[in-house]
Order: sequence, then C-alpha cells, then structure tokens
Amino acid sequence: MIVDPLYIQPIIALLAGILILVVPRLLNYIVAAYLIVVGLAGLLTHI
Repeated sequence: MIVDPLYIQPIIALLAGILILVVPRLLNYIVAAYLIVVGLAGLLTHI
C-alpha cells in the first residue's frame, strides 16, 4: 500500500506542532525531521 504524500504532510505537521508546544527544545529536531521527510516524499513521487 502506497500512502500519498498529500496525506502524510498534514499529519506530520500537526504532530510536529503539538510536540513543539509541549517540548519547545525539540524544535530544531522536529523541523529537520520534517524537512527530510517532505524532501524524500517529494523525490520518491518522481521516481
């Protein structure tokens, strides 16, 4: 089953926002992980 990146991005953004509110020190890691996931999702859709 292939999950469409259009569904993954809002879920990741929502989880990242909640984690940033709960633990603000995680901001750098959350942003880095989000950018990596979004970048990989974008690249994998063009293969």
